Amino acid sequence: MRSEYVHLNLGEDIRALAGYYTRDREERLKYNGREILYTVGGCTLESTCCGGSGCFGYAVVPGYLVAWKNKTNKEGQPVSEITPISDDETREKVTRIIQEKEGVRNIEFW
Repeated sequence: MRSEYVHLNLGEDIRALAGYYTRDREERLKYNGREILYTVGGCTLESTCCGGSGCFGYAVVPGYLVAWKNKTNKEGQPVSEITPISDDETREKVTRIIQEKEGVRNIEFW
């Protein structure tokens, strides 16, 4: 199943319920003859239910790249086509690669 990934502006704070997060960069990882798109960023918790605050790094993996920035949406932002990674073994291997390369523990897959 193909999905669309919208390339938003990097480095902008995106407000969330308990704080904000920032996507710092997009990366393309070669894996088994294909390319995987993932983003790396940071999240800051300002007001959690526990009262504490903190900051942590994260990565989001939309999936395998099918087409890189092959069109734009109505707002003029570039859009790529991706296929989400559904195989558990591949997800585990990609998680380890990204954790080693980026030094982040929180990794989410689409």
